[in-house]
Amino acid sequence: MNVLGYRRDFFMIRCMERRCGARFMLRMKDLYPRLSDASKTSHFDRHYVYYTSWAARILARTKPALHVDIGSDLRFVTLVSAFLPIEHYDYRPASLHLPNLTSGFADLFALPFPTGSVKSLSCMHVVEHIGLGRYGDPLDYDGDLKAIGELNRVIAAGGDLIFVVPVGKPKILFNAHRVYSYQQIMSYFPDFTLREFALIPDEESVGIMTVEKTELASAKSVAEMERIADSQEYGCGCFWFTREKQR
Repeated sequence: MNVLGYRRDFFMIRCMERRCGARFMLRMKDLYPRLSDASKTSHFDRHYVYYTSWAARILARTKPALHVDIGSDLRFVTLVSAFLPIEHYDYRPASLHLPNLTSGFADLFALPFPTGSVKSLSCMHVVEHIGLGRYGDPLDYDGDLKAIGELNRVIAAGGDLIFVVPVGKPKILFNAHRVYSYQQIMSYFPDFTLREFALIPDEESVGIMTVEKTELASAKSVAEMERIADSQEYGCGCFWFTREKQR
């Protein structure tokens, strides 16, 4: 809708008001133009809609006694707290007040958990920002690797890590985020087994592509998903890891 269309609609609704009776105040000072919402389909951020639903489904299957989240989307933690207890931590903590949910401060360079103590943890669409200064954090070229080192440190033997980052051709889009290759992420978690991988590709019509544990046993399936992931400009790679090795 353009400005002329908005003006036309305003005066039409005023005429309707006279016929129908004024149940609300309709004043010029309360105008609140929304000119881009009259679309044929509902637009949404594909990464954040799909990865949160993917991760919620994993937690619905694993049913941990307690889940810890580091910096992921607030809609994810608030919704999942409806069916399991969640502790949510962020560099910029949110003032959240819901049953089953606590919120506090954490620095990914020094997580406030003993080594090997967390049995269920998520960190989604977070690490790619660490060290680029976007959120007031100190500049550090290897900030993401230090954060990943902390995730590795705190996960318990047999514990689950739900990890999400942009995937495609490795690069830094300063100061927004990094993009990783599939193999980069796999190499950062050497003591973990990949239980499931999901890709939200650039192509909007595809939705989300998931490779589960049985398919991950096939080298052909893994190679094909890796090829597709690395061909993206700004795909979303969703990794469900389990630490298998004893400390």
